[in-house]
Amino acid sequence: MPIYLLDPEDPESFPPPEKADRTGLLAVGGDLSPERLLAAYARGIFPWYSEGQPILWHSPNPRFVLEPEKLHVGRSLRKVLNAGAYEVRWDTAFADVITACSQVPRPGQTGTWITDEMLQAYVTLHRMGFAHSIEAWAGGELKGGLYGVSLGAAFFGESMFARAPDASKAAFATAVERFVEWGFQLIDCQVETEHLARFGAEQWPRRRFLTALERALKEPTRRGPWT
Repeated sequence: MPIYLLDPEDPESFPPPEKADRTGLLAVGGDLSPERLLAAYARGIFPWYSEGQPILWHSPNPRFVLEPEKLHVGRSLRKVLNAGAYEVRWDTAFADVITACSQVPRPGQTGTWITDEMLQAYVTLHRMGFAHSIEAWAGGELKGGLYGVSLGAAFFGESMFARAPDASKAAFATAVERFVEWGFQLIDCQVETEHLARFGAEQWPRRRFLTALERALKEPTRRGPWT
């Protein structure tokens, strides 16, 4: 399957997601301008690459998706939430959250895909009201959280981190429960992880995901800040 080289002058120049190879890789190149990033997310495409590589754009099949109303919160996490162990805030420390996501060590992983270029691109999206952080605080310190992009009734989760037990889980569960109230239809988790599977995320064929995304994008975007 050929990998498409994006037109650097046209932020809309993505090939159909179905053209991705078996790993989900769809296209190479372009830039991380807000226009291109928003065009990508609206098509079910996201950037994912490492330092020293060109920008790589992906649309995996299957896709890992959580329908907000199907959220499962385990008993131990529910106790954490009910006890108020963390104060969950919205959009008060976006740059700190994405920086922490790029720095906190992860088991079996060296380095980060959140390059300086990626970090600055998403900070720009945050300033425009499309990228958001959900943060878990305790004792006046940021203990965990996540960030992602919101379009229509869809939230595209990008990364999360934790510096204390259950911190990122508390932020995520609180966010999803709020998304239910707001009428969000899907949370794109991109690729499967055991962590998110416990919350109820499922593998969807790409076509099902794209159909659901098209429906979700018909709803108005809740632009930030979400404070």
